[in-house]
Amino acid sequence: MSHLPSLFLTFSLLSLLAVGGGTAVLPEMQTLLSQNFGISHTQFIHIYSFGQIAPGPNMLMVLVIGFQVAGSLGAAVVLFSFFLPSSVLCLYAGRLWERFGESPWRRSVQDALEPISIGLMASGVYAVAKASIVSPITLILALITLFLILKTKINPVFVILGSGLVGLIALKFL
Repeated sequence: MSHLPSLFLTFSLLSLLAVGGGTAVLPEMQTLLSQNFGISHTQFIHIYSFGQIAPGPNMLMVLVIGFQVAGSLGAAVVLFSFFLPSSVLCLYAGRLWERFGESPWRRSVQDALEPISIGLMASGVYAVAKASIVSPITLILALITLFLILKTKINPVFVILGSGLVGLIALKFL
């Protein structure tokens, strides 16, 4: 029960910082969860991976974090605090955004937010990669996966599943 207010504040803050999507706050989420709730980097990567393979939005992984910290009530608090503040902010920002129409000010703000969003998402990818690439085998698999996704027309789902299977076999037998 004592973790509920802290969960609420942590995930409300993360919700409002999630410019560009949930991936943008992954490094900060990982740091806060480690400091405030004792969730290790390895546990975080496992939860994140689960969120990637589960159907639906990948940021539903925050429910697993809430559940791990404070049970079903923790999951409910995290669900409410992570998705509601940003949804309300988007609702009102969207209404305000429409008022500006095609003004030069609107285009300037939009141009400024695009690289910020990309940078935040890249930092999220870096945080996950840093914790996931733990050996030469995982580095090679990550590079091959990146190459296949960028340079071929193979469905990324099949590339990721195949890489996971190869990784499982390689790490088990090597």
